[in-house]
This record gives sequence, C-alpha cells and structure tokens, in this order.
Amino acid sequence: MAAKLKKGDKVVVIAGRDLNLEGEIIRVDPKAGKAVVEGVNRQLRHTKPRGGTQGGRIPRDMPIDLSNLALVDPAKGGPTRVGFRMEDGKKVRFAKKSGAKIDG
Repeated sequence: MAAKLKKGDKVVVIAGRDLNLEGEIIRVDPKAGKAVVEGVNRQLRHTKPRGGTQGGRIPRDMPIDLSNLALVDPAKGGPTRVGFRMEDGKKVRFAKKSGAKIDG
C-alpha cells in the first residue's frame, strides 16, 4: 500500500493529548504504523552522561500512531485526508478537501 504520510509532511494531531498541535514528520515507521513528529508527544528521558555529552532530563519526541495524524491542506489549511490519482502516467498524492496536489 502506498504511504499517505511521508517524511517532511506537515501534519496536525487529530486525537490524543496533543490535540491540534502541528509539526513536521521527522521519521515514519510503516511496519509499526507510527511516526515521529517535531514538537509532538514530547516526553522527558533520563540519560547518563556519555562520551562528553551532558546527562540529565532531556525532552525527546516520541512516536505517535499514524491514525492520530492528518495532513495539513496546502491550499486551505486545516486537516485533510489524502487521496491518490494518476497524472501524466505518475501516481501523485492530493488533498481531498481542496483537490490540491501534495507532491510530484
């Protein structure tokens, strides 16, 4: 199945503790169905100092389920679903809310 959300996409959280927060996808794990979004689902991790790095309580962005994310519509803003269509013999993603092409 084609990926509806990819690295670099701007998304909004539609469910959970971080509702309505926006950020950019840093990493996607399609096998687990999760993605790491910048500034979303931030938790403190206690780390030891190692190799010249300082230890302490360091905030990290943790994975969030893909079902709790929606793409931000490039034309209208706000959450939208993602569809696929063929243009010039190439499969491209588009926003279902406005019909705007996302990539390609």
